[in-house]
Amino acid sequence: MLNLKPSFPADRVPRILFLGAHSDDIEIGCGGAALRLLSEHPNAEVRWVVLGCNPIRAIEARQSAQEFLRNTPRSEIVTHDFPDAFFPSRAADMKRCFEPLKDFQPDLIFTHCGHDHHQDHRVISELTWNTFRNHLILEYEVPKYDADLRSPGVFVALTKDQCEAKVSLLMKHFATQRGKHWFDPEVFKGLMRIRGLECCSPSGYAEGFYARKIVL
Repeated sequence: MLNLKPSFPADRVPRILFLGAHSDDIEIGCGGAALRLLSEHPNAEVRWVVLGCNPIRAIEARQSAQEFLRNTPRSEIVTHDFPDAFFPSRAADMKRCFEPLKDFQPDLIFTHCGHDHHQDHRVISELTWNTFRNHLILEYEVPKYDADLRSPGVFVALTKDQCEAKVSLLMKHFATQRGKHWFDPEVFKGLMRIRGLECCSPSGYAEGFYARKIVL
C-alpha cells in the first residue's frame, strides 16, 4: 500500500471545500478525514457548505461544523434552505450557489459520490463536477437504507481518537436524526472498521472515498 499526501501549493495555505446535501452528510461521509486533515494543516482555509437545512437542522449543522472546525480559524460555514428530496427540480437555483465557490479556488474538495442512490446527494455530486473541472475531488459515502455502498479506491486512515471523536460529535449534535434506525454509532464505526481493514490502517479504522481523477 502506497501512502500519498495532497500536494498543496507551497506559496499559500491549503484551501479545502466540504460540500453536503443535508446537515449531517459531511460529518458522516468525511468527518474523520476532516479531523485528520485539519489537525495536520491547522492553517488551512475551509469552506463548509450545506445546501439543504430547515431552521432546526441549520442550527445543528452550524453547531456541529463549529466543533469540527474549532482549531481552524480560517473557516466559513454556509447553510442554504433547499427542501429535502426536491434537489433535482431545484438544480438551476442550486447551481447559482455553487458558482461563487469558484472564487475560493479550493485545492481539495469533498462531496457526495456520484453513484449515491439518494437523489439529493447525486445532485450535489453532479454540481460539484460541473463547477470544478481541474481539482482534486474526493467523493464520500453515506451508509443508509438504499444499500448503495461500493468498493472505494482511496482511503484516509484514522486514529482511534479521531474515529471516536467523529462518532461522538455526530451523536451530540444531530438530535433530529437519533430516532432513525441507521443513525447509530455501531453503523458509523462499523463502516470505518471495514474501510480500515481494507487499507490496513494501523488503528483498524479509516474512511473510504471515490476519485474519478488523480494525477501522480
